[in-house]
Amino acid sequence: MTDGATRGVIAGSLNRIPQPVLGLVSAVDPVTHSCKVLIQPDETETGWLPFMSLAVGDLRISAPPHVGQQVQVLPQEGDAEHNVVTGSLFDDIVGAPVSPATGEVAQPGEMLIQTGCGAPPQDTTVRTAGAATSGAPYWHITPAVLYFGAGTVSGSVRNGSFVVKVGSCVMTLSASGLAITGGTITTDGNVVAQGDVKTSEHSLKSHVHTNGNDGADTGGPVG
Repeated sequence: MTDGATRGVIAGSLNRIPQPVLGLVSAVDPVTHSCKVLIQPDETETGWLPFMSLAVGDLRISAPPHVGQQVQVLPQEGDAEHNVVTGSLFDDIVGAPVSPATGEVAQPGEMLIQTGCGAPPQDTTVRTAGAATSGAPYWHITPAVLYFGAGTVSGSVRNGSFVVKVGSCVMTLSASGLAITGGTITTDGNVVAQGDVKTSEHSLKSHVHTNGNDGADTGGPVG
């Protein structure tokens, strides 16, 4: 057999081995973490296939796919009867999410989890994603800051500070203490302090009272 003929036989054999394909999720079973897929472009529907997870040990991460989501289907050991959904791909309709904290998509070395981005189209005839959910939660980790939030609530954790903002009320915890601005502090319990409690004008520990217009001021508080 000539070299050309040998190469032809090899190429023919390789072409008969099932290859990875792309498809759209057509059904989802969150309990078994499996889905059915419409293989593109002929839209042949598979049976129930396992959907690969990021972690399945003591640490477990579950993010079931959404109907209409574009995925890759890989034949296990080249066997077309045993397929696995190995991952998802962004496309021209379902793109990478934009972080509410930075106004940008996640950059190399970052991770962004954004919910409520809008459901993918349910079939190939619809070319518009669903409406995004206003105020949906997000979590964005960068090399310097961990951002999180939902609607009017936002927060950040960085080396040296923890900040949470709800509307105009801001709470900042740092090595210098806890600061709250833009809101009122209320409690149904006791307030216990080892040091002083001060307002903008008076000290609870060292304030004095006048004794009428003709008398001297009192001493500081006792007990």
